[in-house]
Amino acid sequence: MGVCDARRTLSTSTPRLATFYESAPEAVADIRDGSKLLVGGFGLCGIPEKLIVALRDTGVRGITAVSNNAGVDDCGLGLLLRNHQIKRMVSSYVGENEEFARQYLSGELEVELTPQGTLAERLRAGGAGVPAFFTATGYGTMIHEGGAPIKYNAQQEIEIASQPREARRFNGRDYIMEEAITGDFALIKAWKADRMGNLVFRSTARNFNPACARAAKICIAEVEEIVENGTIAPGDVHLPSIYVDRIIRGENYEKKIERLTLARPANGEAAAASGGDSIRERIVRRAALEFTDGMYANLGIGMPMLASNFIPQNMTVHLQSENGLLGLGPFPEEGKQDADLINAGKETVTILPGGAYFGSDESFAMIRGGHVDLTILGAMQVS
Repeated sequence: MGVCDARRTLSTSTPRLATFYESAPEAVADIRDGSKLLVGGFGLCGIPEKLIVALRDTGVRGITAVSNNAGVDDCGLGLLLRNHQIKRMVSSYVGENEEFARQYLSGELEVELTPQGTLAERLRAGGAGVPAFFTATGYGTMIHEGGAPIKYNAQQEIEIASQPREARRFNGRDYIMEEAITGDFALIKAWKADRMGNLVFRSTARNFNPACARAAKICIAEVEEIVENGTIAPGDVHLPSIYVDRIIRGENYEKKIERLTLARPANGEAAAASGGDSIRERIVRRAALEFTDGMYANLGIGMPMLASNFIPQNMTVHLQSENGLLGLGPFPEEGKQDADLINAGKETVTILPGGAYFGSDESFAMIRGGHVDLTILGAMQVS
């Protein structure tokens, strides 16, 4: 029996390296009218502010912008809205942007409102090549049944309405089908990039950025630092270079804080409570009675965030914030606030030892997958 001395040949290919541009205007120069853009950020945290300003200056119009929200009137995507460069917004809420609301209600802007977790998963699915998926979120609402106003006419009548979603039942529970989102370009913000194009995000500035990057044909990233290959350990890479096409290094970041919230000084006296404050505190105190030792809990914006003030001293509750934070800590002391570390209410916060950061798609997977024991949400009324 003969012995065959076979030599194994490995097929290799030249890696597609990210291209480094000298300026933001160069990096966005080929974005054309009618492009679909996936834009990272949560409020003003982790937004690609240099790329947005450069895009504003190009004057490109007819944009469909997919982003969690539209910033504020004078920052973030609010700059493009004010310039009437956006035709349609696909987002989870209007946020603190009066111009966004005005254009929508006056019929100047198309708005496709999507639940935040669904938006994150639609982006994740788009980047993974999954055309659609089923979710229980929105079943039985206008999102499921159709008719939600996307665009009004001048007479305040619905000109474009949302289409009904397909519904199916799995294991006795009702779900609706949501289609994946992909885009022509992603505009994202990261903390560091190496020369290969691997990216690292900082704190809660990760949010929607990785999901947007993966779902776009061309990803343009702006970063604060560029380091040599090997500086970022392989296990510390948050977004591998395969998803990143163009990189620019920004300077003089403004990093506005929407809601600067600080810890009350230890010797500070509590302000006298108004009647409304007393009612709010009663509601929050009652909600806090639902906490049990060792549970994982998600707190919605507004009053639910106050529930953390009433966790008993002998109880440990792990607080999760849907913008990508587990181990939510107290508000920071004055001078120690960090624009890259906020909660879902866009307030400055801290993180406790043993905490973790992650992207928005993973955050909502924790909730949707049943890994969070309790969610407290706020509402004006309930039937």
